[in-house]
Amino acid sequence: MTELPPLRDVIRRHGLSASKALGQNFLFDHQLLARIAKVPGDLTGAEVFEIGPGPGGLTRALLEAGASVTAVERDRRCIPALAELGEFFPGKLKVIEGDALEVDAPALFAGKPHVVANLPYNVGTALLVGWLSAAWEPWWASLTLMFQKEVAERIVAPAGSDAYGRLAVLAQWRSTPRIAMTVHRSAFTPPPKVMSAVVHIVAAPAPEGVQLKTLEKLTAAAFGQRRKMLRQSLKGVPGAIEAMEQLGVDSSRRAETVSVEEFVALARALG
Repeated sequence: MTELPPLRDVIRRHGLSASKALGQNFLFDHQLLARIAKVPGDLTGAEVFEIGPGPGGLTRALLEAGASVTAVERDRRCIPALAELGEFFPGKLKVIEGDALEVDAPALFAGKPHVVANLPYNVGTALLVGWLSAAWEPWWASLTLMFQKEVAERIVAPAGSDAYGRLAVLAQWRSTPRIAMTVHRSAFTPPPKVMSAVVHIVAAPAPEGVQLKTLEKLTAAAFGQRRKMLRQSLKGVPGAIEAMEQLGVDSSRRAETVSVEEFVALARALG
């Protein structure tokens, strides 16, 4: 074969179908996949980490963009189709059969890879939280991830919005997330019940003097009782009420009105 066969042909030939148990939804639109592959920027010669490539639709687009791809796939039915794809791009595709939640991703790369993935919905948030909670500076250059649109909106939400909560603070206190594009449910096979969006995240320097554990404790308490005033929701966090007074944060406010910067300042004051 001198040129890549259409993805639908590959899927038909290997008898593949999206597994509901694995949270799979396949993308076939080549133009859409190429657009997703462009979100991180120029990938010529870059390393990319892909989770859940399935039959390899996005993998193709990444390889065509010039990347070297290391992909983790849990569904062994897809491994032969990915191996076939690798033959068209010699030395550019490495496939690891396994669970992305258990793979030691940083150990797979010499430099900092771009993470690009149409994440299975059932593990997407857990993977993101793990990456954002790890040591800083991170092991990745950027994250380009497909989520349910509702989750994407929670990641980029500004203070004061209904979607603003712990996930927004975790994502925004030392990185910059944006919604790069929305993807209609009809683009997937089978179509999910919800719309999707691609989030692009780049790391920012961590604010000095702030412990992630302290920030997590603060946000867990504040957003765990988000309808209550801060003087109520944070009374179980030692020193929080005094820190608010010291910083001039009105304790009658509610968690969703407190900006990322104010949470960071509170966490710093708590040491």
